[in-house]
Parts: sequence; C-alpha cells; structure tokens
Amino acid sequence: MHKISRSKIDLYLECQRCFWLEVKKNIKRPQPAPYTINSAIDLLLKKEFDIYRQKGEPHPIMIKFNIDAIPFNHESISSWRNTFSGIQFYHEPTNFLIFGGVDDVWINPQNELLIVDYKATGANQHQIYDSYKRQMEIYQWLFLKNNFNVSSTGYFVFARVNKANGFESDSPVLSFDLFIEKYDGDTSWVENVLFGMKEILELENPPDFNPNCNYCNYCIQNLNV
Repeated sequence: MHKISRSKIDLYLECQRCFWLEVKKNIKRPQPAPYTINSAIDLLLKKEFDIYRQKGEPHPIMIKFNIDAIPFNHESISSWRNTFSGIQFYHEPTNFLIFGGVDDVWINPQNELLIVDYKATGANQHQIYDSYKRQMEIYQWLFLKNNFNVSSTGYFVFARVNKANGFESDSPVLSFDLFIEKYDGDTSWVENVLFGMKEILELENPPDFNPNCNYCNYCIQNLNV
C-alpha cells in the first residue's frame, strides 16, 4: 500500500517522473525554504476560528462576507488538521491510502460541510491558483468518501499584508487584512488521476524527462542523469 498525500497528487500532475522517483525510490526534490510566516498565520487563524467553534457561532469575518455557516465542531477536527494524519480514505482499486491535512471545516444550515483553506499573501492582486483549486477539491473528495454531506462550495480565507500601514510606529507589529473568496469545486477528476498514478508506479523504469519540469531540466543540464 502506498500512502499518498494531497501534495503527492499535485506532484504527479506536475511531473510524472518526479512523482515516480519520490514515491517509488524515495528520491525527492530539494526542499524549498520553509514558509514560516504562512505557518504562523495558519496557526493563528486556527486558534481564532476555534474560539467561535466552541461558541457555536460564526466568526465576524464570516458575517462580514455573508456566509451562513459556523465552524464545524467535530471530535476529529484536530486529526483532520494534522499534516501527517489528516482526513484519510483507503482507495481499494489502487491500494492507495489518500490523506490530506485540511485547514478548517465549516457547516451551513443545510448540514453541508464547507471545506476551508487558509492562504497568506503579500500581493495586492491575489490569485486562486490551479494548485489551490485542486487542493480544495481533493479535500472535498476525501470528506465525501468518508460519507459526509459536503457542499461543492468551499472558501479560501486570505490574510493579506497591509502594506499601506506597514509596521506600527510604537511597536513592531505588521497588520494583515482578512478576506474570503468563494470557490465551487469539482471532484470528478480525482478518481481517474489515482488510476493514472497507479499505472506510473507499476513501471519498472521512470517515465521520460519532462521538458516542462525545472527539476528534470536541471538534472539533464547539470547532473547528466
């Protein structure tokens, strides 16, 4: 059985060769520098929404953006948000254990779960990248497979640096503006991708170099591999 994280699915979609090397041979790409500010914002937002989760009330930012929901108070919320466990589903046809650590889950009056992802940005014009969309849809798929009633509507909570204010003059505090973007997900692609991943992992040799992959190109140009 292969334990497949949400990020491994994204890796497969980006480069099948890199995916094969990492999952089958444990040869990983160099790790990027850690996004410590993003991690800190994730932690602070989780603490903030947990206050209202315990109250059973909507967070003020949810009211501001007219979202009729409250943070979902479930006994497994801590496990679902854990990077190494997350919400899981064993996909028997591929022998994959799929998992992903979700940032938050809300619930609306129709008892539908709303998957929520936190994002930090310094850009004035933020963007919901394709990778963000896939991330949301994989989480939606995982909750559906765990027999939850899941809405196709999810939300991105953006924390954007307020560059106009900068640091406060009397203390080193940098302010952030919170805003929410709605996204309607489509999980129909997930299952087909899992079967494609299985086929790649059954190969004895890695797939050909991907000319659109920076890592593959670096290996060809610098490492002769």
